Amino acid sequence: METATKSNKVHIGKKISRIREIRGIKQDFLAGELGVSQQTISKIEQSEEIDDSMLEKIADVLGVSAEAIKNFSEEAIFNIIGNTYHDNSASLNYQCSFNPLDKVVELYERLLKSEQEKVEILKNSK
Repeated sequence: METATKSNKVHIGKKISRIREIRGIKQDFLAGELGVSQQTISKIEQSEEIDDSMLEKIADVLGVSAEAIKNFSEEAIFNIIGNTYHDNSASLNYQCSFNPLDKVVELYERLLKSEQEKVEILKNSK
């Protein structure tokens, strides 16, 4: 019966840790922004509960709201990703719709034409 009660309890520290990792923020950076030691951040991430003022400060550094931390769920993230990308080919379409080399050549030709016009103007002014 006790394990059922524990599983329902929200572990804010783990959520902070996971959001920090997803955002690519190291404990040292978070500690520096909050004016605490890296060890303090480690202890916070091991804590089930965190006071609201500290949670607000951490949320601000992580670029999320305190409510987002409280309601964070990796399962929800995977559901969003799964529901967004139905076809793997759509998520891997990194091809340009134009040939970049053609654009470079086009730009070069315009610059060349501009320079030729300048030369003609200078020749005519003499």
